[in-house]
Amino acid sequence: MAQIGSLTRYHLELLLRSHAWLPPFLAYALLLVVGVAVGDPLLGGLGFGAGVLLPVSAWYVRSVLSAEPPASRACLVAAAGPVRVHLGALLAALTVSLVLAVGQVAAVWWTSGSVANAGAERDPGAGAAVSAGLAASAVCALMGVLAGALANRPVLGRAQYGIPTALALATLLLVVPYSPANAAVRGLVSAARTGRIAVPWPSLAAAVVLLAAVGAGVAALAGRRPE
Repeated sequence: MAQIGSLTRYHLELLLRSHAWLPPFLAYALLLVVGVAVGDPLLGGLGFGAGVLLPVSAWYVRSVLSAEPPASRACLVAAAGPVRVHLGALLAALTVSLVLAVGQVAAVWWTSGSVANAGAERDPGAGAAVSAGLAASAVCALMGVLAGALANRPVLGRAQYGIPTALALATLLLVVPYSPANAAVRGLVSAARTGRIAVPWPSLAAAVVLLAAVGAGVAALAGRRPE
């Protein structure tokens, strides 16, 4: 575990130095500016921000995996093993996505107006809305990293298919009714109309389990398939 933590920090430092973190961040900030206006209801803004975070998180997986030169990666794989290196990369992408999730919730909270839509059955507190927004954003970050893990090496050997595959998976994870991301975002949208807030703990638990299973499988595949 200590070695994986070190590899995660290495990938994070490499991502920051390469400035590969910047395009997804700018795209996410632009989408938030376009989709969430100052004074909008808090729950609706949190739902929009969480949903948009899913494809951005998938993008960060690609950014992390492509930030390291092939020769440097080969040396790292030889020293630490392909499984640990790939797990470190996925955890780095997840870390950035979760930091972005917290920043998004804080920004939407700061600029929002009422908590729920006008005419809602209840007037919920902002604290409960923020808790639900944080949980929903974490779910979308987890599922976005899952989509990115499946849309990049070693699952897909051809890099040109990575972006359309990631976008297709992100879309599916947002619209499929039984997806944790769909349930979490739908819960925020419903809460904005009714004022009845429920933190999506089941969706968060399911997202953690799904990403753990997919991440372990993809890392194991990286150990058997040359990249």
